[in-house]
Amino acid sequence: MQINLDESTHTTNVQSDMTSKLATSAVHQRTKAWRVATSIGVSFRYAAAGVTYAFNTQRNFRIHCVLGTLAISIGALLHLTGVEMAVICITSGLVLTLELLNTAIESVVDLTVGQTYHELAKIAKDCAAGAVLISAFASVLVGACLVVPKALLLFAH
Repeated sequence: MQINLDESTHTTNVQSDMTSKLATSAVHQRTKAWRVATSIGVSFRYAAAGVTYAFNTQRNFRIHCVLGTLAISIGALLHLTGVEMAVICITSGLVLTLELLNTAIESVVDLTVGQTYHELAKIAKDCAAGAVLISAFASVLVGACLVVPKALLLFAH
């Protein structure tokens, strides 16, 4: 059994060239499809643009920002422990994060279906909104569990 190395090498080179062209094409297409962050600073600017967009356009995001700030301020005024403050910050951050994801999902669904109604689009939007609602309820319960006992002790004296 004899193997012709020239043909094998040629086939490997052709496959390598095709792979290289596909990779170059994919990168070229990617840069046309959306902007690729060239540095960590650019990545942070894109993230800040997303948060700014949500704050400027989403009423519920603004409401959650105000309520989260209020919860953190009340916790500080009541001298909650570091762990208790961290829990309030994490739960508030979770609500804001889910609100951002909800906005992203709604935008992608709107981009996909346009002005037409589709039951799956409704399900996606409703589920995303439901995730925000559940996290907001959980956040209120966590805040109440941490703040109410301290507030009752403060007002009892």
